Amino acid sequence: MSEVIITVRGEHETRVAPEEAVVHLSVRAEGPERGPVVEKISALTAPLRDDLAARKLAGGVSDWSSQRVSLWANRPWNNEGKQLALVHYASVEVTATFTDIAALSWWMTEVAQRDGVQIDNLVWRLSPDSARLTEGAVSSQAVRVAVDRATAYATAIGLSTVTPLEIADVGLLMRGGGDAPQAPQPRMMAMAKASLDSAGAAPAMEFQPEDIVVSAAVEARFSAK
Repeated sequence: MSEVIITVRGEHETRVAPEEAVVHLSVRAEGPERGPVVEKISALTAPLRDDLAARKLAGGVSDWSSQRVSLWANRPWNNEGKQLALVHYASVEVTATFTDIAALSWWMTEVAQRDGVQIDNLVWRLSPDSARLTEGAVSSQAVRVAVDRATAYATAIGLSTVTPLEIADVGLLMRGGGDAPQAPQPRMMAMAKASLDSAGAAPAMEFQPEDIVVSAAVEARFSAK
């Protein structure tokens, strides 16, 4: 039998317990005068910044950041269609990456009760090093699956030698007819998030997250003889 070209796809996925939690929260203040509103937002934000800085030094927080104060004003309307007096608003967005999950539980419970503070989102993830290593291992296994699949096809038609010709992420391998490559599919990763209530104001804190799914898929073309 002459040479046969075999094109296959290989997939693999694994589940890994999350190692970090990224908390997104906002601090907000409002009032009839700009000056007092700015003072209030500073007073509300300063303890958060000091606490997170101390936790980073202690090792429970790997990174944190806060944006500059955003200021705006508008004239709200009442339910009778009358425009009311000018109201000034201020907000600061804060993000913190916790590696100490036990400390996170206590911290979120306490912070959520503070005046002007709202927990917006909580995202579980792997550390950057673990994510890179896990993705590499999963991708390698996806390639092995492709090799095994091509070998099985070759064996089924009485061929014994399989030689790799091309390998690529899904969608990047040109089709036999020369069609343009399809858009690549996502490889990494599904995040387990804590849910918020319907109003978005109080988080339903979830400290037993589902495992993170890390998946990879490749396409490969082989020559079989």
